[in-house]
This record gives sequence, structure tokens and C-alpha cells, in this order.
Amino acid sequence: MIEVQALTRLYGTTTAVKNVSFSIASGEIVGLLGHNGAGKTTIMRMLSGYLEPSDGSIRIDGENPAGDTRAVQRQLGYLPENLPVYPQMLVADYLDYAATLKGIAASQRMAAVREALLAADLAQRALDPIHILSRGFRQRVGVAQAILGQPNLLILDEPTHGLDPNQAEHMRRLIKRLARRTTIILSTHIMQEVDAVCDRVLMLRNGQLALDQSLVELHQSNALVLRTSTTEQPLATCLQALPQIASLDAPVRDDGFLHFDLQLHPDADTDAAANAIAQCVLRAGAQLYQLQVVPRALDAVFREVNDSGD
Repeated sequence: MIEVQALTRLYGTTTAVKNVSFSIASGEIVGLLGHNGAGKTTIMRMLSGYLEPSDGSIRIDGENPAGDTRAVQRQLGYLPENLPVYPQMLVADYLDYAATLKGIAASQRMAAVREALLAADLAQRALDPIHILSRGFRQRVGVAQAILGQPNLLILDEPTHGLDPNQAEHMRRLIKRLARRTTIILSTHIMQEVDAVCDRVLMLRNGQLALDQSLVELHQSNALVLRTSTTEQPLATCLQALPQIASLDAPVRDDGFLHFDLQLHPDADTDAAANAIAQCVLRAGAQLYQLQVVPRALDAVFREVNDSGD
């Protein structure tokens, strides 16, 4: 679907994006993360054909956005962070206008607007002036204009910015529905949003790609938490002797229980390690109340990636 190779963009002497490469398959939902100024918006604008790369190449379904901008843009929907809507227009009129700008044929325009209204749950607001809508409904209008004509690629920049929790949850459900037929790139500062809807994450740091990983792989962890009732030393000695354990923090006593934080070696088999840990608990004459993997949190990974560049 998308092939990006050695993408670079300069603004005068300032390098906004440097040597970024990635590929995105059809049907993926990919989160684009990074601090302000990391290059997210510049990459989205180059993918949309709004900006040309200073170096490198982009292919979207085999087409170059810089070479045939109109052909690529007909297959692309883009929701910028600050959507230039016209508040005095009715929702349906605005979408009809946006469909005209997208080059959707007059004979297909009404059907395209109706489909976008239904997909964004806006049918009941089609004849409302945009200026009377809540922030959540205005965001839906933005999504509706982006999905006019059933684009193959949808780029969403901060789609839940300024929304209350209920509006944000509705937007996430909408994004998941759209992903059944569309590839989606989602730029956001909200980590829970990426966890909730994305398959994969691209993290940018200072204009460069610092991490490209699926959410399943990213959350994998070698950290375990153990909660038992026992005297401390016999169990700690047994655990420290296990070959799978790389480190063992001093246990914490809490209401008669012991809490251990364990770190496995990177190549350790988690199931085998869990069995060995349970055997240690039994040999120590203790009761096992909890033994589970502690997944890596996305926000913790984000901090690690950005701190490593300091």
C-alpha cells in the first residue's frame, strides 16, 4: 500500500525529516507518534502530496504523490488537526462542496455524501449549520469529508483533540469501523488512543524514525510480578538461583504478603520461568497468590525512545 524510502525534507537549513523509511500494508492502522517538532505533520503532508520531499521516495499503491498528485489524492482522505470547515454552511452542503473539490463526479456526489454521513453517524445532523455543532460533531464532519469517495488511505491528525471522553470513545469506534476497508495513519499525542485502535506504531525523534514495531511486540515484557505468603529468605534464595532470572528486586511486605519484582533474561522462556518460580514458592512452603507478566506500557516505551536521544 505505502512504501517510503529514505524520506527527507528540508525547510531552508532546517531538517524536519531525515532518511525515514517504512512500509504500511493495506488494512493496517498505524500510529504515528513523536513530540511536537518530531516531523509527524511534515510526513503526513508529504504523503498527501501537499509537500514534496527534498530527497527520498513515496509510493502509494504504486503512485508517486509528487508525480501525479491528483491521482493519489483521489484515493486519499486527510483530516488535518485544524480542519478548514465553513461554519455557516450546512453539513450536507459542506460535504457536497468537499466532494466537488475531490473530483467526485456529479452523478456520484449525492451517493458519496450520503455514505459519508451514514459512516460518520451524521445523518440526523445533515441539515444543521456547522457552527451550531459540538466539537465532537464537528470532528465527525471532518472525518466525513476525509472518507468521501471511499479512499484507500486515511490520514488522521489528532482526531480526538479537544473531545470529551464520550466523544473520544465514539471517534475510536468510528476509526475501527473505517479500518475494515481503509488503511489508516493516525497521528496523536494520546497513548491510550494508539493502544485502543492501532496495530502498529512508528515513533519519530528529531525527524528520524526511532521505532517501528507492532503493538503486540511492543507490549511484550520480561518483567514479572510475584505475590506470595512466606518467610523472605528461603524463597529469595531459590529465586536468585534460577537461570531464567536476570535480576530480583528486594521484596516488599504488604499486609502479610510478599511482593517480588522479577526480570527475566531476554532469551528466557516465560512459561518455563513461571513453572520454575512456582516450584520455588512450593519448596519454600508458601502460598502463591499472583504470578504474571507485567506488559510494557506504551507511554514508558515512548519516554525510553525519546530519552535515549538526549
